[in-house]
Amino acid sequence: MKNIRYYLLFLTCVLTVGIVYAEDPVRAWGQLQVKGNQLCNEAGKPVSLRGVSYGWHNLWPRFYNKHSVKWLKEDWHCTVLRAAMGTVIEDNYIENPEFALECINKVVKAAIKNNIYVIIDWHTYYPQKAEAKKFFGMMSEKYGKYPHVIYEIYNEPMKDTWDEVKEYACEIIKEIRKHDPDNVILVGNPNFDQRLDLVAESPLEGFQNIMYTLHFYAATHSEQLRNTAQVAWEKGIPIFVSECAGMEASGDGPLNVEEWQHWIDWMEVHKISWVNWSVSDKNETCSMILPRADKNGGWTEELIKPYGRLVREFVRKYNADIYE
Repeated sequence: MKNIRYYLLFLTCVLTVGIVYAEDPVRAWGQLQVKGNQLCNEAGKPVSLRGVSYGWHNLWPRFYNKHSVKWLKEDWHCTVLRAAMGTVIEDNYIENPEFALECINKVVKAAIKNNIYVIIDWHTYYPQKAEAKKFFGMMSEKYGKYPHVIYEIYNEPMKDTWDEVKEYACEIIKEIRKHDPDNVILVGNPNFDQRLDLVAESPLEGFQNIMYTLHFYAATHSEQLRNTAQVAWEKGIPIFVSECAGMEASGDGPLNVEEWQHWIDWMEVHKISWVNWSVSDKNETCSMILPRADKNGGWTEELIKPYGRLVREFVRKYNADIYE
């Protein structure tokens, strides 16, 4: 049914806009699915998404707009964007849900219009089960008919055990599946998404199109974490790198470009999707954009910080197969 609905949406887009570009990722790959340890397109062929994450919506809301989405697709050649909806820190979703939904809906709707994939990210370090269940029920009812959408249900569990994360995940997944039977769901794991070894010992059962997140910062995390992930991948665990960067785990400090390239090489070999953190303008290494840059995109090189320039270069390079 979803394929029929998407075909009708596609025809509507053609009739309304007059053209849909051949390089549009969702047009090219359609409904994503998980087969074994691989993310695959609608035809069952492995694919890798590459793009960037917005920073916390409650800290950098200015970038959450349709124009930046269009720019990140057309100039940076992203095939996926991540909308990091903060549920902690000041002015978060729990405290100000109306503003949070306004930010997230702008990005999701623009991603659908531009035919790229979008991750709806519950960006927190603590379990907030009741609120998350209500939120993802609402999001899946609203957007579940679109093949563009991916759900990330728990950004980075910090102190939870894997059993606790599993219990949480089961409830949220069941709520999503009431409205959306097939879009991909990303599940976090303990210690800031570092414990894929625990996932491999006891993965979730009874669900389809589930993947597990891995987060790394190359100047802090290197071969040891890669080896852990490699073992999990060899055991059949589907991995999605929904957040990564080239500096220290603090988000600051010097870049380790050599180690970052080792990570990219590893992800490319295994066709593992990767999303870079973040579209923000704080005075730190991981914020890609200068404060004086326009919120809507149109960023020339001098408005992009050194890390952001490398991210753009990498994303354009490795997405060349879809944006030819």
